[in-house]
Amino acid sequence: MTDPTDSLVSLEAIRAAAARIANVAVKTPLVRADFAGVSGRGTPHQIWLKAESLQPIGSFKLRGAANKVLQLTPEQIARGVITYSSGNHAQGVAYAAREVGAKAVIVMPANAPAIKRAATLALGAEVVDVGNASSERLAKADELVAKHGYIVVPPYDDEQIIAGQATCGLEIIEALPDVDLVLVPVSGGGLLSGVATAVKRLRPQAKVFGVEPELAGDTAESFRTGKIVTWGAELTSRTIADGLRTQSVGTHNFAHIQAFVDGIITVTEAEIRAAMRAIVAAARLIPEPSGAVATAALLFHSAELPPYRKAVAVVSGGNVAPAMLAEVLTEASS
Repeated sequence: MTDPTDSLVSLEAIRAAAARIANVAVKTPLVRADFAGVSGRGTPHQIWLKAESLQPIGSFKLRGAANKVLQLTPEQIARGVITYSSGNHAQGVAYAAREVGAKAVIVMPANAPAIKRAATLALGAEVVDVGNASSERLAKADELVAKHGYIVVPPYDDEQIIAGQATCGLEIIEALPDVDLVLVPVSGGGLLSGVATAVKRLRPQAKVFGVEPELAGDTAESFRTGKIVTWGAELTSRTIADGLRTQSVGTHNFAHIQAFVDGIITVTEAEIRAAMRAIVAAARLIPEPSGAVATAALLFHSAELPPYRKAVAVVSGGNVAPAMLAEVLTEASS
């Protein structure tokens, strides 16, 4: 009988991606975090944080972008690359494009954080502004591709992107072979689909959960109903987690999520903010809101999780505006 996962990203492709991006992305550490007494909702379990905030661009997005860009031909590099992103993937593409000497054009929403926009420009990319909807970014990118012949580096719905993000999961298993539970932020699904694929192919008994904001819970609804649903930009843009505002999960990503993910949990805005404070206090890492959602699930949704002894929460990024970080760290806990 044919294994239905044979058509999905293979372990060989993930290992090849790890070798390919080794001189661009870094192997980030697992940082042990003792949350007892920090948030008031401590846990007796062993918890590690996968510190993707320590990537050169402050986000896991460099993994997938580098894996895609480093496979381009000289002719494609000469044409330049384009993507559509609220910020972290933008920086990943800009960084990877700079490594190979390609022009990078980034279509960004008007509500993208200023810190991410500035970082993208600092990496030498050209930024094109559009409205807040994911569909507007995609439409503008398509228009520019037709006009200039740029090569698209998708944010998540692409097997080379998934394989690149999966290297994060590969590192988790290498560092903690007996991990029981891995929690991963999810929006478009690139990171979750990749990490889940790597973890399950190497340690099938481990459980993998996606986590997203309640205010942008389209993937949770998609997982529950078994079909991809789309939430309007007016809904997903409400969350503080700007990196998780994508309106629907990608098609390739959803196929991997259905095959390898055990569940999806949603967290509140207050829980995200509390998790940011807890990460800073317990691990001395700086998370952006999107990077704190997996920890929020561990701290506030234990009843929805399976029994575990060792868990890893992926801190997917740390590109938070200083003013927002100060606001979150100094506000009273609810």
